[in-house]
Amino acid sequence: MHRHASGVLWVLLYVLIVLSPLVLMAVRPVPPGRSLLIEVSIALGFVGLVMMAVQFVLIARYPRMSAPFGIDVLLRYHRNIAGVALLFVVLHPTLLIINNPALLAWLDPIGGTWASRTGAWAMYAFILLALISVFRKQLRVSYELWRFSHTFFGIAAVLFGHIHVHLAGRYTDVFWKEAVLIAISLVMVGSFGYIRLIRPAIVRRKPFEVAEVRPERGNVWSFSLKPKGHEGMRFMPGQYCYLKLNTPYSFDEHPFSIASSSERRDRLEFAIKELGDFTSRIGQVPPGTTAYVDGPHGSFSPDLTPAPGYVFIAGGIGIGPFMSLLRSLADRADPRPVTLFYGEKSWDITAFREELEELGKRMNLEVVYVLENPHEGWTGETGFITEELLRKHLPEERFERHVFICGPNPMIDALEHALARVGFEDRQVSAERFNLV
Repeated sequence: MHRHASGVLWVLLYVLIVLSPLVLMAVRPVPPGRSLLIEVSIALGFVGLVMMAVQFVLIARYPRMSAPFGIDVLLRYHRNIAGVALLFVVLHPTLLIINNPALLAWLDPIGGTWASRTGAWAMYAFILLALISVFRKQLRVSYELWRFSHTFFGIAAVLFGHIHVHLAGRYTDVFWKEAVLIAISLVMVGSFGYIRLIRPAIVRRKPFEVAEVRPERGNVWSFSLKPKGHEGMRFMPGQYCYLKLNTPYSFDEHPFSIASSSERRDRLEFAIKELGDFTSRIGQVPPGTTAYVDGPHGSFSPDLTPAPGYVFIAGGIGIGPFMSLLRSLADRADPRPVTLFYGEKSWDITAFREELEELGKRMNLEVVYVLENPHEGWTGETGFITEELLRKHLPEERFERHVFICGPNPMIDALEHALARVGFEDRQVSAERFNLV
């Protein structure tokens, strides 16, 4: 209940901040009114500007803010609401041009007045930010370059937006109104300073050292860290961290689910699959390398959703957080029943299968392997984890169990619908998605 109440308060605060420009516009003194189309255009521009600034807070990883939702949810919202903010920003000049086609010249980034130019620069910076994010893979932009460009264009959009507002005047002719608007953006964008300067300074106090880089099946590596000069990290099974090597101030940081038991603090382990530039080199990291860990983050944990039993559904490297869940439950001698559905392309790349067998001897665990491309002689389940397969293997008391899903987005989308059809309510299903960028 406390988490839900806190979440409601954060949502209300977000709405109040985003709509605050409309309140400023309505407070006297106000300029003489113009046509409805122009006033709507200005309102959308103000709200779009504040929404751009608030984006910096959503990615700042404030523990109190992320606790009710989980950072994965905030990052998805950050990505989705950016489309709404961009729509507002683009509609601002579009409505003005519809009202007066002669204003089309204002879209010239090197023509017009300084007020129109800075407004165009703000809009184009935001558009470039969105295009690079949406087409990052097609453009072959590295994760590190994407993060830098994302920050650069985001700050540029907010900065030029405020210059445009100042030069355009009208609703900000009154000093205190513009001061309030600037203060809101300074606080919001200041979150970038927190995540780039203050968070790394906090993380720097508790460094780790690479203890072991162990190969698993399917191009997966168990990346094991040990604490240097401190007692280690407390976390809940199912959470994740941002990992940096050598320096905490690098842009080169990556989120990975914790795979080790929460009952052990002498080791912090991640299951990392070779998928990109950084992960393809993870097996070459020598033991002794200094590592920095920002976390733990996330709410994908049975510790936050107690139930008489659980259903875990993993797709590929989605098995990573479930290794933490299973190892933790086994170390706690937890008697509650767990059914694990583990989907993989083939048996020879199915990671951790020997350990899963051992864990089955220490806890009440049933594992259902589902192979997309089974080898000759395979007698287990094949294809994908479907509604029919769930009905076949789910226990009769499934209404009492909580379901956790981790894997590719298409798999999660399909399973959420399938679980609803077999009787699970939304409150009984937690999902962690891979693609947060």
